[in-house]
Amino acid sequence: MLAVLVRWGLRLLALLIGACLALAFPAVNAWWWAWVGLVPLLLLLARAGSFREAAWRSWLAAGGFFVTLHHWVLPYLGVFSVVAAGIVGLVWVPFGLAAYGLLRRPSLARVLVAMLVLPSVWLTVEALRSWKHLGGTWGLLGLSQWTVGPVLAVAALGGVWLLSFLLVAVNIGITALLIPGAMLRTRLVGGGVAVVLAAAAVGYGILRPEPVVTGSMRVAGVQPGIVYGPQKRLAVHLRLTHELAGLDHDVIVWGQSSVGLDPKQRPDVDRQLREAAAATGSDLLVNVDARGPSGQITKSTYQYTGKGLVATYAKQRLAPFGEYIPLRPLLGWIADYTGAPKQDRSPGDKLTTLNVSGLKVGPLISYESTFPDMRRDLARMGADVTIVQGSLTTFHGSWAHSQQAGFEAVRAVESGRPAVLVELDGTSAAFDARGRPLIWVPPEYRGTFIVDVPLSREETLYVRLGDWVPLMSGAIVIAAILGLAIRRVGRRLAH
Repeated sequence: MLAVLVRWGLRLLALLIGACLALAFPAVNAWWWAWVGLVPLLLLLARAGSFREAAWRSWLAAGGFFVTLHHWVLPYLGVFSVVAAGIVGLVWVPFGLAAYGLLRRPSLARVLVAMLVLPSVWLTVEALRSWKHLGGTWGLLGLSQWTVGPVLAVAALGGVWLLSFLLVAVNIGITALLIPGAMLRTRLVGGGVAVVLAAAAVGYGILRPEPVVTGSMRVAGVQPGIVYGPQKRLAVHLRLTHELAGLDHDVIVWGQSSVGLDPKQRPDVDRQLREAAAATGSDLLVNVDARGPSGQITKSTYQYTGKGLVATYAKQRLAPFGEYIPLRPLLGWIADYTGAPKQDRSPGDKLTTLNVSGLKVGPLISYESTFPDMRRDLARMGADVTIVQGSLTTFHGSWAHSQQAGFEAVRAVESGRPAVLVELDGTSAAFDARGRPLIWVPPEYRGTFIVDVPLSREETLYVRLGDWVPLMSGAIVIAAILGLAIRRVGRRLAH
């Protein structure tokens, strides 16, 4: 009986450790915890006693992490919250099994292998769960460093993936320093490698030369908050937009779903938007979320000038269960019990850039801000700046606001381009190409804002090479599995 209580006590401790790791992210933003927050879990895994127990501990730790980080989603999942938490917790199990296998007997060789294999396992799982149909890159460990300039610079080399790899490797090195049963040499090497990795990251960020500023773009944002009804929402946006007349800006941006009426079917709406652009002397980017003539609903960026509509971009990556239900014929019934949409939105098929005041703007819409590859592709297309139209009305007042705004800092460094996020309701923000904040507009703000965005083009290593870190990690994991299999076959043949 005592053994059972101890076992479950340690499992619950793992759950608590996972929950505490979530505090490294916005809105708590205890970024420093990401450097050491996995150490208690790794120590528990190393002393699990069996692979089965390691699976239990890693599963519960992951459940604690994701439920804490995304607690704002749970009310909208309703009765499916427990099931969702149980399923998402499985993603850390491969890491837990690998950690137990490598750290239960912490020799120098095993620790060095662990510092290569375990970050690779972690990264491979992060990359797989970042698939667009599984929710994107929310909660990647590297995103916790979005406010730490010298460390954030590492994203220019390998994206958010390299940041995650670095953090896990440092956690393992610190674990080697503390783990019971390790020889002094193992402790010193593990701790030393952790220090070297952290110092190299900070040193790169400090010594990295500043980009050449080639100009600036003056961006105005309209953030009215939640306004119910398409006619009233349009009227509020138009009123606030007219207040920006004469303030010398290059573009005015409205958030996602700011226009709930199709301008192509409503000449009066088209005329009002054209007149607003003419009156303010600026290009106007609105976001149309309305049923078209075919009956389909598409979320699209519409670019207006005084002459009318000049360009559009249709959102490609839709939020699962937020804008469509995967496998609707099988799972459509979920809409009756959650906030999932009754009708799927229709996705676009390609990225584009918009010509605004002689500059190339890369438009993205809300959920798309979570994907580093889209920002990378826009940089390759020559975008001078990326502008995201967002809306977090569903999760008003939650951690989601600062989490989404924090994405923009990481995306700016990855792409070497400044990034701007304008929310209908949420935290609007802008960052320069180094991820430094230019403006931060809290979700409770109602009105307009203007930000001067310094422009600089820099072809980062991440833009040139793409997702080389997840690919490398996947190759290391495959090699480790093959090596283990060959070793076991060799042992069986020897007997």
